[in-house]
Amino acid sequence: MTTLITPVLANHGFGLNFNILETNLLNLVPVTVLLVWFLRGFLGGILERRREAVLADLKSAEERLITASAALEVGQKELAQAKSTADKILAEAKQRSILIREDGERRTIEEMARIKQDANANLNAEAARVVESLRTETARVAIDKALAALPKRLNDVKRAELIDRSIEALG
Repeated sequence: MTTLITPVLANHGFGLNFNILETNLLNLVPVTVLLVWFLRGFLGGILERRREAVLADLKSAEERLITASAALEVGQKELAQAKSTADKILAEAKQRSILIREDGERRTIEEMARIKQDANANLNAEAARVVESLRTETARVAIDKALAALPKRLNDVKRAELIDRSIEALG
């Protein structure tokens, strides 16, 4: 079978064969026309349906892109609002922790002052009790010594005088 382009076996290289009968061009043209006419309808319908499917997919993808873009924008706004709220809560928490710490420090200082005041009051009360105890003991010792020394120093006249003065003081 020969074709339109056939090798020439002589040492001349390749060449073209323009003989219509040898190249079977008369059979190839009607078959080619029939194939183009038949396949145009068949393949054209397939390609048209495919084109419509691709266009529908593209339209669907564009709609999803628009929806996703809108959702992204809403999400970004909500994220910004959430960040703002979180920053506000964090600032309030820091402020509150400072106030709580300051209040704790103030209460601690007040409690320490109260404890110191109580300790001073207890110390003063204990000192007053000790002083009173010492006074009482000193007075008792002095009275004991005076009573022990009194009989040696008093004679009958002084004793009578002391009794009279005591009676007058009572009366």
